[in-house]
Amino acid sequence: MALGDQDTVISANEAFYDAFAAADVAAMEAIWAHEADVTCLHPGWPKLEGRDPVLDSWRGILAHPGRPQIECIHPSAVIHGDTAIVLCYELMESACLLATNVFVRESGMWRLAHHHAGGPVPAPV
Repeated sequence: MALGDQDTVISANEAFYDAFAAADVAAMEAIWAHEADVTCLHPGWPKLEGRDPVLDSWRGILAHPGRPQIECIHPSAVIHGDTAIVLCYELMESACLLATNVFVRESGMWRLAHHHAGGPVPAPV
């Protein structure tokens, strides 16, 4: 039995956080969209537009030995045709952030087109 779109999108979201946790550049590159415009808003950074600048930022973050450990909790997905929005909390040792991850369907796969993390916010109960 195939996973429904909601489950598949949540799995794609988990793959993003798994790539971050493992500092796996190839997996991070694979999760991002190839055809759609790509954007990213890291906390405290200027906006990033375009696949190359966004992936360059992730390469730098993943290569940094002091990068934070992030746990994604309470993800929820809303699907609008071939676009899905995942809202979740990012728990770190020193803070909790809210994140929005926007996925687009490309060749039958959900690919990340936008990531935005901001806060800090109170951790959910």
